[in-house]
Amino acid sequence: MKEFMKEQKYIAYISSYTHGKSKGIMICDVEAEKGRLIPRSEVEIHNPSYMVKANSGKYLYAICDEGLQAYRILENGNLSLINKGTINGMRACYVTVDEKDNYIFCAGYHDGKVTVVRLREDGGIGEVTDEAFHKGMGSVAERNFRPHVSCAVLTPDQKFLMVSDLGIDQVKIYKFDNVTGKIRLVDVLRAEIESAPRTMIFSKDGKYAYLTHELKNYVAVYAYNGEGRTPEFELIQRISTLGKKFSKNSAAVAIHFSPDEGHLFVSNAGDNSIAIYKRDMGTGMLKMLSTLPISGDYPKDFAIFPDGRHMVCLNHETNDMSFFVIDYEKGIIVMNGKSIPVETGNCCIITEI
Repeated sequence: MKEFMKEQKYIAYISSYTHGKSKGIMICDVEAEKGRLIPRSEVEIHNPSYMVKANSGKYLYAICDEGLQAYRILENGNLSLINKGTINGMRACYVTVDEKDNYIFCAGYHDGKVTVVRLREDGGIGEVTDEAFHKGMGSVAERNFRPHVSCAVLTPDQKFLMVSDLGIDQVKIYKFDNVTGKIRLVDVLRAEIESAPRTMIFSKDGKYAYLTHELKNYVAVYAYNGEGRTPEFELIQRISTLGKKFSKNSAAVAIHFSPDEGHLFVSNAGDNSIAIYKRDMGTGMLKMLSTLPISGDYPKDFAIFPDGRHMVCLNHETNDMSFFVIDYEKGIIVMNGKSIPVETGNCCIITEI
């Protein structure tokens, strides 16, 4: 793992539903060397499900019942509300921003819609520039029978918006105009029937994409080439997120790289585990190292600490977060102290301040 500067200071933001005692976003101080979070304060916001930090490091954006809320990140890590903005639809489940922090992209699970929203110069939420409702039907009742947009992320070259729809087993590919904020459907990446493609992330070099499939519990690895009029995605690997013994009611959920991208991690709800992979930086291929329990129920999200050697896991159903030390040589995670209460945790961001 790459060394990090000990004098650097970090802050953590944890979003959670507000049906109970939670106010919305918990702010935590980070003990980076110990791999622990210390709750400091809470920010009131209605049911934040997912968050994203601006690439500038100045702003934090959170989904809420009303649409989106924008915050300025203060010097001490506290949050100052800038404004709220609408997405002209039901509450989203996933958000990302473009590399210049000009636009925010919202995935709508409940209404099957992708929405593009312009960001203001002061970091605030601006107007909706485009939106698209997905159409079609899947084959599994309840979860996989109609559009459920679960992820919207730009390709590293910023040319195309990849929109995962786990309800119809497709990733729709939109051409993105970074001047007008408009999107235009140009292709479709079709997944296996009833696999439920959930979340796509890209390697920093822009060569490889990693797509979790919620219902069939695997990661699909694609080689990416965006030089043509339409992007090329070559499927080079499918690898399970589960161990030899696993729960039949498992679902692949969150996916993150280690800071140096030498490893990849995926959480499994139902099985309540974390899969650890060694990643070949040249070929993009994955090698399973282990799948281990997280001592909680429904690991909806997790975060790797800046040193790459520690992890925190948000256990949505058991209302806590558990901590681990990552042993890359052995390919395992080991419990790191007691869990800390956090009600219905949804998303965790650890960032430098």
